[in-house]
Amino acid sequence: MTPDMRGQEIPEAGKEALKESVRGYWNQQACGTDAADSDKFSRDYFDEIEAYRYEAEPYIHSFAQFSRYHGKKVLEVGMGAGTDFLQWVRAGAEAHGIDLTQESIDHVQQRLAVYGFEAAQAQVGDAEHIPYPDDTFDLVYSWGVIHHSPSTVRALEELVRVTKPGGEIKAMVYNRRSLHTFYRWGRYALLRGKPWMSFAEVLYHHMESEGTKGYTLAEVEAMLQALPLEDIRCAATVNRHDLLYNKPWPARAAARLLASLFGHDRCGFFLTFSARKRT
Repeated sequence: MTPDMRGQEIPEAGKEALKESVRGYWNQQACGTDAADSDKFSRDYFDEIEAYRYEAEPYIHSFAQFSRYHGKKVLEVGMGAGTDFLQWVRAGAEAHGIDLTQESIDHVQQRLAVYGFEAAQAQVGDAEHIPYPDDTFDLVYSWGVIHHSPSTVRALEELVRVTKPGGEIKAMVYNRRSLHTFYRWGRYALLRGKPWMSFAEVLYHHMESEGTKGYTLAEVEAMLQALPLEDIRCAATVNRHDLLYNKPWPARAAARLLASLFGHDRCGFFLTFSARKRT
């Protein structure tokens, strides 16, 4: 099974099997936990995960704006190790969260206990079938999650459904036309003698769990414009992976040149978008 050339939707046949494959992948290790060396679920373990996440992705704070949602009802879809979820709780939000895996829920519950916090709710749930009523949340947030769903469009519709009129949606998906995707294509297609492979196929088979999709800015904008949303803002700002932060300086210099040519806010791997649900 492979995606179409646009990296959009997975064929209906086999969606559940693919979803189980995704669940199995992330149940083996919650996202971001490979950054920790300390004993699992210890305070040092969680501190290491948090330090690495915000060193590697410092722009999450300016995008999420955690402190703005004190007293607001927030849903995070796809919590992973619970690092961002902890920030909503710390900020005084009424924080709810779902994740496809029990491994994530275990991390969130242990993490809250270690730091002495309580959340409104954290439960196993499917982004394509969010277990909350319509018009429930002031903010629905999802960072790097719904591109793993067999139906990203369905998941996006669900994010909108459970958002209150006038409420906000903030999310990130992978950008198919990014420098990082190009590097992966070079590694998994070109260097393996398969230059005919599309960027979509490379992401599908060689980016985290099987079935991962990437979208262009135009595709994300079109999906959002088809929904009852306004104040839509999209960007794909380059990050350290796009800029080859861990490579020798000639490679880093070449990456910076490419970013300048293609646009620093258009060719980044992390495509962020925010919008407000129409009243």
